[in-house]
Amino acid sequence: MPQLQTLFTPEEIKLAVKRLAQEISRDYQGKNPLFLGVLKGSFIFMADLIRNLDMPLEVEFVALSSYGQGMESSGKVNVVQDLRTSVKGRDILIIEDIIDTGITLSFLLEYLQCKKPASLKICALFDKASCRQIPLPIDYLGLSVPDVFVVGYGLDYDEKFRHLPGLYLLKE
Repeated sequence: MPQLQTLFTPEEIKLAVKRLAQEISRDYQGKNPLFLGVLKGSFIFMADLIRNLDMPLEVEFVALSSYGQGMESSGKVNVVQDLRTSVKGRDILIIEDIIDTGITLSFLLEYLQCKKPASLKICALFDKASCRQIPLPIDYLGLSVPDVFVVGYGLDYDEKFRHLPGLYLLKE
């Protein structure tokens, strides 16, 4: 049976989300950005982030997968759900739950750049920089996590633990 150890409490996450919302509000003042959530993990973060914003914006989702049922990325990215909205000429803010190797997000950046957005930025709640294989420009960063497998606040292990309100180290 897996055991959980708290890395970030719900209160710590709430403060990080609020700070990110303030930074985004400042930078996107007078614009109507398209928030692009990377499913499935980002949905809770994206909802909480949007609730902390008082500005016009639109929402879209893309589903990418580089994980199977295990704890390690396969290194191969699959588009599970594609965009339904044109991003050409739009200010795009990618909303990501966690960035680790950078492989999935690098794939998404290349994919989106071909579609000619006006701007393309990244907002990640969690960053696991110690396992980065591809350097990425994270424009809005919430919290840094060590190189451990984490669950909660939208992140899962085999579709479990997404509902947890904090971020937890998963120990087998």
